[in-house]
Amino acid sequence: MSQPKIFISYSHKDEVHKDELQSWLKSLQYSFEINVWEDRQIQIGDDWSEEISKAMETAEFIILLISKDFLASDFIQDVEVKRAFERHKKGEAVVMPVIIRPCYWQQKPISDVQVVPKDGKPVTTFDDSDEAWLEVLQKIKKRIEK
Repeated sequence: MSQPKIFISYSHKDEVHKDELQSWLKSLQYSFEINVWEDRQIQIGDDWSEEISKAMETAEFIILLISKDFLASDFIQDVEVKRAFERHKKGEAVVMPVIIRPCYWQQKPISDVQVVPKDGKPVTTFDDSDEAWLEVLQKIKKRIEK
């Protein structure tokens, strides 16, 4: 199996949740040798818009960390979400929305695909967030295996 490439799209206001996801994804790196990309890997002097575009175009899996701040970001909506779903509809990438904080995510195009955790329950509303993240990881693993 080739090394699956995962792109994480998130609001910087949700960086703590992105870091938590990264920690959980580490366990998949041993089984699948996944390559996870997020914008904090952009180097000083790089054109950040170009780097994001290049990373999105090569990703097989695009994880969207959904929150009110994610949905309120013009750049995320106009560039990242738009391109993610274009690639998803063409079968070039799989979009995997993860609901991390309570918000109105039940809108297109996000509502057109299956979200995690189950029933769109936000990760932050679980009594034990590890249970939520474990469910997210298991769904991501299952999709990568497919």
